[in-house]
Amino acid sequence: MARSILSTSLRLIEAQSLLRISANSQAFMRSAAAMATLAPPPESLLRPMNFPFKTLMGPGPSNCPPRILAANALPMLGHLHPEFTEIMDEVKAGIQYAFQTKNSWTFAISGTGHAAMEAMVVNLLEQGETALVCENGIWGLRFAEMVDRNGSVAKKLLRPMGEVFTLSEIEEGLKAEKPTILFITHGESSGSTAQPLEGLGELCHKYNCLLVVDSVAAMGGVPILMDQMGIDALYSGSQKVLSAPPGAAPVSFSDRAREKIQNRKTKVRSYYFDANELSNYWGCDAGPRRYHHTGPISSFYALREGLARLAEEGLEASWARHKQCAEMLHEGVEKLGLELLVKDKNVRNPCVNAIKVPDGVNWKDVADYAMKNYRVEISGGLGSLAGKVWRVGVMGYNCTPDNVRLVLRALEEALKQCRK
Repeated sequence: MARSILSTSLRLIEAQSLLRISANSQAFMRSAAAMATLAPPPESLLRPMNFPFKTLMGPGPSNCPPRILAANALPMLGHLHPEFTEIMDEVKAGIQYAFQTKNSWTFAISGTGHAAMEAMVVNLLEQGETALVCENGIWGLRFAEMVDRNGSVAKKLLRPMGEVFTLSEIEEGLKAEKPTILFITHGESSGSTAQPLEGLGELCHKYNCLLVVDSVAAMGGVPILMDQMGIDALYSGSQKVLSAPPGAAPVSFSDRAREKIQNRKTKVRSYYFDANELSNYWGCDAGPRRYHHTGPISSFYALREGLARLAEEGLEASWARHKQCAEMLHEGVEKLGLELLVKDKNVRNPCVNAIKVPDGVNWKDVADYAMKNYRVEISGGLGSLAGKVWRVGVMGYNCTPDNVRLVLRALEEALKQCRK
């Protein structure tokens, strides 16, 4: 009897409490309504998203395989839960494999390839220090802009898009400028080149300079061996050969680069990109992991699966597949009477291929035809190559003979329809 009375009393108290909350809520809503009239919600957000499937054969992003899309939809974990930090450790190991490095400071930046690029600048350069930037496309131009904004000094070596740098001209630049770092793009997606890196790390170290390499549009599709090549700082992206959504950028710092960062005279100007903090969050030092920021958990799931796919295929097999599909594209392009921008086969980037737009053809008409009739993305040129080339990506999940044949078919039909 006593328990029944107590239960009834508790229900009455709970009901009275809910009534008070409801009355207070209604009073609050009346007060808010009296102060202002709310704008209605946008009608577009009250409808489900609608979008077609497209085969993304541009310079990136690539289509994601079902396995990666499924990983991106897995249940949320806390960003310091042990189950999630275990996944972060697997991501680290995957990046070390993809980069062929044993560097302890290896992790992923929470952001796109641009975020990784900016992290290189703010960590490795203090105000007044010099970067020698090899510019043969948009990425050297972009890196130099970031150097300037950091209060550092950008000196440039210039080559037209579609050409690469020689060791001798780089050495002349190192002698003249005495830079703290040298920046070079491994896979230049705007000019479709693959920069040879052999001997470059040794050359930079001879002049007490750190070598920084952008391999966003090449890693996984073109051989790169970080430790063997003497690369001090290397970064890539998730959305190219790894075929994961953009938003998580693999990076690695050599012991030389790590010591440069740890012995700075001034703090890294960006807290978010500070490698001292990030390396701890990623478990790269002996101390307990500290909260730095909330990592993009779903993006790291997807990156983990992209790295797992690369590991399962094997680097050598991936390099060979990209080479074979690119050569298939090159042969088909030549049969159509078209020319590739890069004449030297040894420095073509198989992941992004620039094709010259012939006289009497508007590049956009061809790209629009391919999209309208085949749902295939073919991109145009950037900078000085705008309107002069098409860029066809052959990367990751999209790097298949069937996709190459699809692009060639779309190009052939479009050229017949779009010539003036």
